Amino acid sequence: MKLRRDHRDRDETEVAVLEALADRGTEGMTLFELRSVLGVDIDELETALSGLRDSGLVTVEQDDSRVVFVVEAGAVEDETDGDPGFFAWLRETLGRG
Repeated sequence: MKLRRDHRDRDETEVAVLEALADRGTEGMTLFELRSVLGVDIDELETALSGLRDSGLVTVEQDDSRVVFVVEAGAVEDETDGDPGFFAWLRETLGRG
């Protein structure tokens, strides 16, 4: 999945977390999986996850044996929409779409 443009201006670690979680879809990732994939220290990762949770971009889900972080659908682009391309984006931005 592709991260929405409007979330790419966040802190570098937050963007990396969102991208990693977006790649996992609804399966999510544990704190330890995120840490091993991203290679950041635990305090930095916890700060990023806290900010993303507060913004409503990440949720925490618990099943029988583990706790996982899952990216919210609003943080990723809808794959059915496709990329409108530069000129469609420009028309929309100028209000002539």
